[in-house]
Amino acid sequence: MIVPSLAPRGIGGMVRSTRAGPTVPHPTPIVFVVDDDVSVRESLELLIRTAGGGWRVDTFASAKEFLAQPRSTVPCCLVLDVSLPDLNGLELQERIARERSEMPIVFVTGHGDIPMTVRAMKAGAVEFLTKPFNDEALLNAVRGAIDRSHAALLSEAELQPIRERYESLSRREREVMALVVSGKLNKQVGGVLGISEITVKAHRGRVMRKMKAGSLADLVKMASSLRVS
Repeated sequence: MIVPSLAPRGIGGMVRSTRAGPTVPHPTPIVFVVDDDVSVRESLELLIRTAGGGWRVDTFASAKEFLAQPRSTVPCCLVLDVSLPDLNGLELQERIARERSEMPIVFVTGHGDIPMTVRAMKAGAVEFLTKPFNDEALLNAVRGAIDRSHAALLSEAELQPIRERYESLSRREREVMALVVSGKLNKQVGGVLGISEITVKAHRGRVMRKMKAGSLADLVKMASSLRVS
């Protein structure tokens, strides 16, 4: 049974805090549906809209049609058929992994097999459902996917200031940072880059200031989050 949210709501569907403080609007999550069968698209849209999750549903008949849409900036997921007229679902999954990694995928198909399922799940799919599937199984998968997308967007928002600070570094400062976080001493960094230890110390100091790192451990964590090697 789907239980409606008991959180108090204000004008425009915004969740009103029960404590003193400003009202914070919550973006409406979007469930994208890509299936070339219009009857399937319509039934999925109806099911998802009436599920009580407050989700918006956008439907598409092909992968190319979906990819033509602007990238979403709110929590979202993709309910995706495997058999499509242009790019198939697994090929679209590869594109999304490169370009829209914050968008989890729930696969639905009428012609699934074990190798196909394994490939999709290894590539990060939330669920792989074979038609006809249980409505609640799909809705549970969508809920999990929306939660995952929300967490990914929060992580990206936290990472953005660090990325901007890293982009402010000069090429040499980035080289020094990469070697320092790998565990090399100043003298070793100088040997690799062909510069003096004093120059390394100067670059290292600027890196710490620009990155707003309070310690080497902080800098290592930042480098790890940015995948600096």
